[in-house]
Amino acid sequence: MPRPRRTVAALAAVTGIAALGLGAGPAAAAPDTRDPLRYVALGDSYSAGSGVLPLDPGAPLLCARTSLNYPHLLAASLGARLTDVTCGGAQTKHFTSSQYPGVAPQFDALKSDTELVTLTIGGNDNSTFINAILACGSAGILSGGKGSPCKDANGDKFKDQIDATTYPAIKNSLNQIKAKSPKARVAILGYPWITPAKAVPGCFAKMPIAEGDVPYLRDLQAHLNGAAQRAAGETGTTFVDMAAASDAHDACRPAGQRWIEPVLFGTNFVPVHPNALGEAGMAERTAAALKLS
Repeated sequence: MPRPRRTVAALAAVTGIAALGLGAGPAAAAPDTRDPLRYVALGDSYSAGSGVLPLDPGAPLLCARTSLNYPHLLAASLGARLTDVTCGGAQTKHFTSSQYPGVAPQFDALKSDTELVTLTIGGNDNSTFINAILACGSAGILSGGKGSPCKDANGDKFKDQIDATTYPAIKNSLNQIKAKSPKARVAILGYPWITPAKAVPGCFAKMPIAEGDVPYLRDLQAHLNGAAQRAAGETGTTFVDMAAASDAHDACRPAGQRWIEPVLFGTNFVPVHPNALGEAGMAERTAAALKLS
């Protein structure tokens, strides 16, 4: 694979969020005549950046893909030729089947000469994220934020679903990607933290989850990320661990610090999803994990 053309410092320039403070290069660098890196972005709403504006004008409207998602930022930093087929709500089955009328299966974008593939996937299989958030949010409101009603009612149900169907589906998908694009470096990202490790004062108004269910949801997310990490390890795929990078950037944090928008009083039109800061953080962490910086 051709080495990257630019450093990840360009991420800051693309997003306008922060400067990385790298020194200036030569005044007159020789033009780069190498072919752009052929990059295909797959995955669900966390890859599509659903809820962040502006929308990608080349994307199906139902996918709610933004032009500020981490694939666009990463491609810009590398000078890569991006084919972005990420789509909000995607499940592993939509890699090989159409998600919406007129929307091709995502794997159709993979070619034998593809050089880089990134994805987030698994959160929508079994409706894990949405069912857990809805169940815990409803239980939290009814309990007035006390106790652990969601954990008490659901126990290991969500984890068991991940182990039984989501993990093998992710592993199978990664194997198929490698078969279709054998020259590509493949990276699957973990999901950035949605909730803090424990309940924090003032968060219930934005994330109506009972005190005892905050760590329950955090543990569930860690289990899902663990399934992706396990599948990555067993298929020779790079796992981009977002745990440390996204700590203290969960949905309970104030605007400007959080990477994930809360259920209520957030800025995205899709709640409980990464904002522009979160997408930039995912791009930077991916570049570092792939040693593209």
